[in-house]
Amino acid sequence: MSTDSRLNEIIDGIAVRAREASLLLQERPAASIDKALLLMADRLESDMARLQAENSKDLEAAKAKGLPAAVADRLTLSGKALASMIRGLREVAALSSPAGEVYDGRTRPNGLKISKMRVPIGVIGIIYEARPNVTVDAAAICLKSRNAVILRGGSEAFFSNSALCELFSKSLSDTGLPASALQFIPTTDRAAVELLLQKDAHIDLIIPRGGESLIRTVVEKSRIPVIKHYKGVCHVFVSANADMDKAVPIAVNAKVQRPSVCNAMETLLLDAGLDPQKKKRVINALIDGGVTLFGDAESRKLSDKIGAVDEEALYGEYLDLRLSVITVNGVDGAINHINKYGSRHTDSIVTESETEAEAFVSRVDTASVMVNASTRFADGGEYGMGCEIGISTDKLHSRGPMGVEDLTTYKWVVRGNGQVRE
Repeated sequence: MSTDSRLNEIIDGIAVRAREASLLLQERPAASIDKALLLMADRLESDMARLQAENSKDLEAAKAKGLPAAVADRLTLSGKALASMIRGLREVAALSSPAGEVYDGRTRPNGLKISKMRVPIGVIGIIYEARPNVTVDAAAICLKSRNAVILRGGSEAFFSNSALCELFSKSLSDTGLPASALQFIPTTDRAAVELLLQKDAHIDLIIPRGGESLIRTVVEKSRIPVIKHYKGVCHVFVSANADMDKAVPIAVNAKVQRPSVCNAMETLLLDAGLDPQKKKRVINALIDGGVTLFGDAESRKLSDKIGAVDEEALYGEYLDLRLSVITVNGVDGAINHINKYGSRHTDSIVTESETEAEAFVSRVDTASVMVNASTRFADGGEYGMGCEIGISTDKLHSRGPMGVEDLTTYKWVVRGNGQVRE
């Protein structure tokens, strides 16, 4: 048997077992799933030393390859990172399970009782880069919503992910659940991803998490529906009606608190009607925070430290301490700019005008819209989901941070008493 045939056989077996496990999950009590999540949380605590030893293998390999510090940071299973994973597991376990919920009921004139029931999507494939925390977050949310999950993490985190999945599978088995409800692709061969994307007979949804190039590759090669999030070009608009005691910390937080993530601000929009001294207050606070600014002609009048902006940059992410600054004419100008250059991720307005706020909320085409709050809040944990499986900038079927309910669909349930159609 050729290497390609053998790999296809492995991936096919994983997909088939996942489909079988997804059906078995429907028969198990919700309490068993919660027990498995809590057991996994306990094991992350008790096995922390072993997990960090496996993680050190990945970190050593990353260093040998000369990978950027930002990659190493995301790859590291620090005590803080593991504590966050443990907290997320316990929070997800405490959530209500959406599967089986009946809603939108109606009774027809012929006596038929019709309703919708929430049901799992089925089998979900997660393809992600060097982020071991995704292994636990994704598995927790998929299992809580009674979906089987197939995980394909980045090769940089292979040892970390293998150890985490081993613990998770054991936690499932020990609570009477099918271990194959969570499976890990046991190879770093990139051909495995392409094979996985062809298994549409067994896998219902693919969720890629990572850079734009990864997501575009998955979309181009997948025969399975894909939840997309190409990039996060997030904006903060400071209106002429803004309270600057709110605007300044919001702008600084949105850019500086963690600039490498998708919900960090990439463009600051300043209202042309905002007093110049107030504009300078925001600009100086950002410069003091270590941000390098690039602006249009109007914004460059505010400081000789602002360089010229390239329009192409307005469509992309900096993902570091660089920021575009653009002057717009009121809330209409801000909305038009965002709808042209934005990525439908997260956008914020700072204003004391209810009329402006409502116009912004209604007309900005974005998954998360903020009023007088930092874009950094666009996160499953901050939204009370425990953790998230990803952020969708699609419009079907979910938008924004995706939690447990977003991994369900519905079926129609029709209850009769012998009715036949005339």
